[in-house]
Amino acid sequence: MPEQLLHSTGDAPWLPAGGRADVVRSAVPPSPVGLVRLLARDGSAVFCAARDDGRVDLPTRVVPADDPDGSVTAARLTREVLGDGPRAVPVGFVRNVVAAPDPDYAWPTPLAHFAVWTAVGVPRGAGEWVDVADATCVLRNRHWWPLLAADL
Repeated sequence: MPEQLLHSTGDAPWLPAGGRADVVRSAVPPSPVGLVRLLARDGSAVFCAARDDGRVDLPTRVVPADDPDGSVTAARLTREVLGDGPRAVPVGFVRNVVAAPDPDYAWPTPLAHFAVWTAVGVPRGAGEWVDVADATCVLRNRHWWPLLAADL
């Protein structure tokens, strides 16, 4: 499957001035990847974990430099969340495009990638199911949302 640009946010407010965030559907993870998120679904519900700020989001892990496409980190995260059986596959990524380094932006420039992988299974551990079909769903403002919305 070739890459498909689903959404682009020019001058994205969460990026340094002039930065752009692209949401791309792709079965091939980009490289390098800075974060991996796990999308576990059950119908219109998505499994979420608590973030440090108290909000919920997809389970997420930072990717170390020795795992450029995030595949090893995605496999570890899948085992942590869903156990040993399920295997995650990439569904897309968010690509931040930032022209120059900025002291308030911790990711690489000019490109930083944040991959979303999906797997099917029964979550273990802390978390909650969030109904993404609900128009007031708290996940609709997440950068990766267009990857999920394209399948709703």
